[in-house]
Amino acid sequence: AKVLILGSGPAGYTAAVYAARANLNPVLITGMAQGGQLMTTTEVDNWPADVHGVQGPDLMQRFLEHAERFKTQIIFDHINKVDFSKRPFTLTGDSGTYTCDALILATGASAKYLGLPSEEAFMGKGVSGCATCDGFFYRDQDVCVVGGGNTAVEEALYLSNIARKVTLVHRRD
Repeated sequence: AKVLILGSGPAGYTAAVYAARANLNPVLITGMAQGGQLMTTTEVDNWPADVHGVQGPDLMQRFLEHAERFKTQIIFDHINKVDFSKRPFTLTGDSGTYTCDALILATGASAKYLGLPSEEAFMGKGVSGCATCDGFFYRDQDVCVVGGGNTAVEEALYLSNIARKVTLVHRRD
């Protein structure tokens, strides 16, 4: 491929649309979590032009269809090895081997949770893994951020302008 994109969240699909419109014939490899974090998000209220909000999986389906409309080749695979020592680059996945002249990494992020049963039960009902995404819902409330690194501090700082009180609980293995 001229351009290969790793990742199928918003950034990956956006890269695919732009690459396809530039006649670069992109190939997008989805990774293990097709659609990224938005696949586990219910209400997306901060997406421009969706004035009534949109469900995360519905939004990601639209991203997929948009990339396919411009003939992006979508491959369902997980890359586990890359060789950048020579061109074209070689990527090895669970289902195949791929080569590309240019590689766009859009592998996203994933929140780290504590692993408590209550986290799953209250996901979207008070438990969140993204302050920027969900901070609005905690306006003028007391909130707690649990983490052990820069991301936890960044999330807490962001929430400090929204929530009434932010408690940061530092954890370390």
